[in-house]
Amino acid sequence: MQATPPTPSSSHTVQLSRWVAVASTLGLILLGLLWELWLAPTGSGTLAIKVLPLCIPLAGMLKNRMYTYRWVSLMVWLYFTEGVVRAWSDKAPGNWLALLEVLLCIVLFVACTAHIRLRLKHAKQAATPDEPTTRTAP
Repeated sequence: MQATPPTPSSSHTVQLSRWVAVASTLGLILLGLLWELWLAPTGSGTLAIKVLPLCIPLAGMLKNRMYTYRWVSLMVWLYFTEGVVRAWSDKAPGNWLALLEVLLCIVLFVACTAHIRLRLKHAKQAATPDEPTTRTAP
């Protein structure tokens, strides 16, 4: 009897990368809300709406949709750019919060790209058999 290879979603490293991506997305949402509404508001709190685009991919991440991880890995660079600009131009505590945003963006990008690569690797391994089977005539 041959052991079946693990499914792409059951691999421990794939699941870890998935949950790191979800956690860093939630961290960016929470940071954005706390930053703009309470910790270092820049006005009337209207900049807190910047977290709305981060709320959209959460459903796809929780449903483990590959496409979501692909476009989040591109979208995160907008938040990275905002963090770099504000880390350079804001005063404390805004600049420290911006550096935290940059860190969370890097973690999210690495988690998304790792998740994509690992899922594709495991799917490819599951699709190709380990050894060709040969049958002998009776």
